[in-house]
Amino acid sequence: MPTNADGVVFRDMTLEDVPAVDALEQRLFPTDAWPLHMFLAELSQPETRRYLVAESGGEIVGYAGLMCIEPIADVQTIAVVPEFEGRGIGSTLLTRLITEAGLRGAADVLLEVRADNPRAQQLYVRFGFEQIHVRRGYYRDGVDALIMRLQLVPEATADPASADPAPAHDPTTEAGKA
Repeated sequence: MPTNADGVVFRDMTLEDVPAVDALEQRLFPTDAWPLHMFLAELSQPETRRYLVAESGGEIVGYAGLMCIEPIADVQTIAVVPEFEGRGIGSTLLTRLITEAGLRGAADVLLEVRADNPRAQQLYVRFGFEQIHVRRGYYRDGVDALIMRLQLVPEATADPASADPAPAHDPTTEAGKA
């Protein structure tokens, strides 16, 4: 199992993890926590979902999930317990979700982030996400959601007929030639 420098293990979320993840969800997002059955429903759809956990000392300290229905992937959730923030766990989870989105053929990765959560917004901007929309009053307590997008496949901006032709074959790049 892959680990980071702090010995944190990253792995796929299992059904056995759901009670611990649910407890963290209730603790970290008391106003907007997902009900337990949502995690169970998400894990039952591996053809379009991927959920991960981060563990330290046998305890789950972070989790994240992705839904991907080509050509769009959506970060469903990402969380790290406060005691483990600043150790690269959120970045590792996000990196793995973005990689998964690419492997599943997504052109874009979308996510919602609370307008009053600058730390998360900064993380997403570092990864190349751009704000594309605001959903007013999206969260239960009335806070807006910022909709952010990371383009994995750039939008076509040129007519394919006018694109540069393929480079000419260069025999000096063949094996054995220098």
